[in-house]
Amino acid sequence: MPTAFDVIAEPKRRQILEILRDGELPVNDLVTRLGLSQPAVSKHLRVLRDAGFVTPRVDAQHRHYRLNREAFSELEAWLRTFWTKTLDDLEAHLDAGNS
Repeated sequence: MPTAFDVIAEPKRRQILEILRDGELPVNDLVTRLGLSQPAVSKHLRVLRDAGFVTPRVDAQHRHYRLNREAFSELEAWLRTFWTKTLDDLEAHLDAGNS
């Protein structure tokens, strides 16, 4: 299973996430805005859905997708921990050089 970073590394998937920041959209709107085929958009949405970044809602014959904010909270927490440790290590290194 790909990591969250593998999933968002793909530019079109990041573009989908950026578009969905403004709110829920049907797949056909995403197809139009991305300029991709419906099967290509659906493939990207499946990867995003499997990773937990988007959530579908079925309305009659249409699927609407929205961001799953919880998935981003987990990613943000990981990034915060990573950068805090990295910056702490840098600070320790710089302090050691000044002694």
